[in-house]
Amino acid sequence: MHDKTSLNDPRKLYPAPPFPDQPQPAPGLAHKMDPVPDHGEQSYRGSGRLTGRKALITGGDSGIGRAAAIAFAREGADVAITYLPDEEADAKEVIGRIEAERRKAVALPGDIKDETWCRELIEKTVSGLGGIDILVVNAGRQQYRETIEELSTEDFDKTMKTNLYALHWIAQAAVPHMPAGSAVVTTASIQAYQPSPILLDYATTKAGIVAYTKALAKQLIERGIRANVVAPGPVWTVLQPSGGQPDEKVKNFGKDSDFGRPGQPVELAPVFVLLASQEASFINGEVYGVTGGKGVT
Repeated sequence: MHDKTSLNDPRKLYPAPPFPDQPQPAPGLAHKMDPVPDHGEQSYRGSGRLTGRKALITGGDSGIGRAAAIAFAREGADVAITYLPDEEADAKEVIGRIEAERRKAVALPGDIKDETWCRELIEKTVSGLGGIDILVVNAGRQQYRETIEELSTEDFDKTMKTNLYALHWIAQAAVPHMPAGSAVVTTASIQAYQPSPILLDYATTKAGIVAYTKALAKQLIERGIRANVVAPGPVWTVLQPSGGQPDEKVKNFGKDSDFGRPGQPVELAPVFVLLASQEASFINGEVYGVTGGKGVT
């Protein structure tokens, strides 16, 4: 844990590679990572910026979604999280963190590749929280394939369904419940702008998320709802060792950032809080890069 009130060299705030070998089967569990990611469990301090708000975060069990869930609860929001049933152990920890802040927590295990479930989870969120005014579509699938020949139709389909179709289904179901003043935040990636050759399908979906959200923002502002994108660079999440990158790349993950290390999920949380809050009242259709200096152009 780092004291956020004192000056610290950002290059030395968190662990730098090389990291231990740690392959996991997808979808993976954050608490099995070495080092364990910092989602803000000890370090994030809230200041009431989301008091009384009602948020849904997809992929809220680990990684960036978990950091957003903890931050939102500490800022005063009630929070629902979606996750795969295999991620129950991580999700229970997050639900406990939300409830420790005396906020409502709704656990939504299921597979967002299923359109019916995407629509059901909105109904469960609305009934569980008494409404919805923050939607964070963050859950993602990333499985590297070395060559185009190795990228099967099944792979491509799973990535498209998880990263793009689910975004559409969930947003389509949520928007009618969202009042003016609400906010949508999506998670893209530096891969939308600087795609890796081994992430053909993933990079394609992340570019799609940017375009979809920018178009959605123009639609929704007519209802008084803002929509924006966060585009992370290398962030230390379980997506990486569970098939998102080859083992050798996991060992050196984040080494080529300006900081010589990957970002930690908690380092993205303040951006999600800003975009969800009323402080971002004149921010719409923007892409916020948190890339360790790589940029999003």
